[in-house]
Amino acid sequence: MYIKNYQALELSGSSKRESAFSVAVEDSFELFINDLHVAVILATPEMLKELAVGYLVCEGIVKEHHDIKNIRIDGRKIRVDVEATEHLELWRELRSSGCVGIHWDENEEISVRSDTIFSIREIKKSLAFLESDIYRLTHGTHVACLVNTKGECVANAIDVGRHNAIDKVVGRAILDRIRPGDHFLLSSGRQSAGMVQKAARAGIPIIAAKSAPLNTGIDAAKKSGVCLICFVSNERMSVFSHPERLGLLARKN
Repeated sequence: MYIKNYQALELSGSSKRESAFSVAVEDSFELFINDLHVAVILATPEMLKELAVGYLVCEGIVKEHHDIKNIRIDGRKIRVDVEATEHLELWRELRSSGCVGIHWDENEEISVRSDTIFSIREIKKSLAFLESDIYRLTHGTHVACLVNTKGECVANAIDVGRHNAIDKVVGRAILDRIRPGDHFLLSSGRQSAGMVQKAARAGIPIIAAKSAPLNTGIDAAKKSGVCLICFVSNERMSVFSHPERLGLLARKN
């Protein structure tokens, strides 16, 4: 369920009237990995399996689909069984020692290795994929899409959270046996370090966003090898890192 309808008293100047509004829906979901409580995620209650798979990959907990053994949706609980990983064990250590505020990936080195070149023309054309009836009704959701070198959208996701939308679109691609690293990510949200790192861990070489970057997002993109493009429109775009992925400059060795 993406939308719930509400009545509101609308005030305009000296007039007032009852109006119907379509509102984006969010709910809280608890994520358990190998029975370890990992996170509480506020998300649109759709594509929960995709959310779990994408979260695991985009947070670096697993590298491949075959590392995930089982996923169960039990009401608001998402339970995932995976092959044991060093990251998961470190997370378990930090949680058991009470260091809840520490993230195990703080000093992680992420480097995207891809020789795929995407054209500026295809990036501009892809903006149409961000159009969403749900957003037009609610003005409260984000969209993420994976687009191939032919300009085709191979996966898309809608969520109230911009991070969740990325997790879901990556999860959808992985479940469909599509390599995220052969595509660029189209995003409606502003680009922070967390957004860029999610894409980088999935191996995605380019992020194209209609919105603005944050300083942390630019720094993370430069460090991880991601081409970060923001303020994308039919008239312009701003490339903040690694323009060689658009064929604009020779790659530096």
